[in-house]
Amino acid sequence: MGRIRAAVCHEFKAPLTVEEVALRAPGPGEVEVTLGAVAVCHSDISYAEGGWGGTLPAVYGHEAAGTISALGAGVTGYATGDTVIVTLLRACGTCPSCATGAPVHCDTPYDRTAGPLSTVNGGVLEHGLQTGAFAEKVVVATSQIAPIPPDIPFEAACLLSCGVLTGVGAVVNTARVRPGETVVVIGAGGVGLNAIQGARIAGARRIIAVDMLPEKLETALEFGATDGILATDPKPWRSARAFTGRGADAVFVTVGAIPAFDTAMRYLDTKGRVYVVGMPHSGDLSSYEPAIVAATGQAVIGSMLGDAVLQRDIPWLVDLYGQGRLKLDELISGRWTLDQINEAIADTNTGAARRNVIVFQ
Repeated sequence: MGRIRAAVCHEFKAPLTVEEVALRAPGPGEVEVTLGAVAVCHSDISYAEGGWGGTLPAVYGHEAAGTISALGAGVTGYATGDTVIVTLLRACGTCPSCATGAPVHCDTPYDRTAGPLSTVNGGVLEHGLQTGAFAEKVVVATSQIAPIPPDIPFEAACLLSCGVLTGVGAVVNTARVRPGETVVVIGAGGVGLNAIQGARIAGARRIIAVDMLPEKLETALEFGATDGILATDPKPWRSARAFTGRGADAVFVTVGAIPAFDTAMRYLDTKGRVYVVGMPHSGDLSSYEPAIVAATGQAVIGSMLGDAVLQRDIPWLVDLYGQGRLKLDELISGRWTLDQINEAIADTNTGAARRNVIVFQ
């Protein structure tokens, strides 16, 4: 049982504490990864705020990249020294969801209180998001990693693990946006910018970004949006329709704010689809008018981690990055140390950040 430094949540809505914790060696089918970088995702913040429950103390963090430093029994296809991304996508590979190509919905339960982490005194320490990456090292299942070239900086590569997979994947995998379709992306943060990139890559005719902040709309244009609309406008969906004379084919809600969900369907054309990508806290409710949905053939569809299949999607995204067709470096708002994690979280909560990244030496 080794010791590492990690940012621990002892109390919901309280600052994280950087301290020593215990990390066991990898077991069968697992690897130990020494991290180079981990991004601060709103999902981690929601857990730390108690928005989705869980056991405390806990170590969150799930959007990471690093170098394999130990292998568990039976691991093949990887070696120590390999560079990989680390995700929360823990999949058994044999359940009905995995067997039908939907590993993000793996049916096999995982007890995060019985994971590889513990306190230095042997107490329970939740393996947050089955990853625990706000730490110097992680132990995860091989289903949670994918190889990356060693020349990609870890602070850029880690963004592939969640923000890029979620945003690009929602457009390409879940929605299967076709060339010529009109797309609206509500929220131009880390995930929203990647949904915009996904729509650009997919060949959307118009990509309309909606956000509360003018400066974020300017950033959205840099990432491929054709138009920007302030969410504070009295009826922003009318402005969106003015660009094409019709409603959108697909609307992606990439934030967790309930008003965004309440208004999303107003942007749609007949047979349009709303994709739920952002995740509000448990118990938060949105409303819609069922008669309109039925009469217009519209739909509301969920997208978890962009319906990713790591072995398919990561090589493709890495190739796009190498060609200059996928922006990663430009997504990084700030680089922080582990000891600065609370400052990084506070900066993320301002809403102005694209992605803040914790970088390990």
